[in-house]
Amino acid sequence: MLAPGARVPVSTLDPVLGPPVAVPDPDPERLVHLQFRRFAGCPICHLHLRSFVRRYEEIEAAGIREVVVFHSPPEELHPHLDGLPFPVVADPGKRLYEAFGVEFSPRSLFSPRALAPVARAIALGTGDILRGRQRPPRLRPRGGRFGLPADFLIGADGRVAAVKYGVHADDQWPLDELLTLATTTRRTATKR
Repeated sequence: MLAPGARVPVSTLDPVLGPPVAVPDPDPERLVHLQFRRFAGCPICHLHLRSFVRRYEEIEAAGIREVVVFHSPPEELHPHLDGLPFPVVADPGKRLYEAFGVEFSPRSLFSPRALAPVARAIALGTGDILRGRQRPPRLRPRGGRFGLPADFLIGADGRVAAVKYGVHADDQWPLDELLTLATTTRRTATKR
């Protein structure tokens, strides 16, 4: 696991679509929010990412570059990329998950704190699938269903400014928390 202050173990990520993404961002004013999600079509991940899509202008205005990693292969991710304005990285070999210390566990779905969010995400996702707004996930996604989410806020110096390792499937930074962390990170960097 990486703690705040640790150097990020990557320098460039190759998204499924678009050019390579530098980590840290070459613009010294921008932070990188690196999200580790579960699998392509994950109902919880879908709801979470849609909340980021709705407020993407705020993310950009806050000087944050959003990058999302899934442990699914590109062919499983492609049907789920429509409308996502940020790079999505496929990591079917789970090399990035391992380098960042992101874990997999049955508790991702079976934690009591995950049960209500999982039920809500499935109900809303089923409605979106029936209306043709969302593609269903594979019945047996490569890499499994037991991934835990993780969030990393990476400063211009290539160090982890803030981190959250999820303990269940719906345990990630909400957007407002990310924006607050970005503001705090900038204030701290300015004082140095």
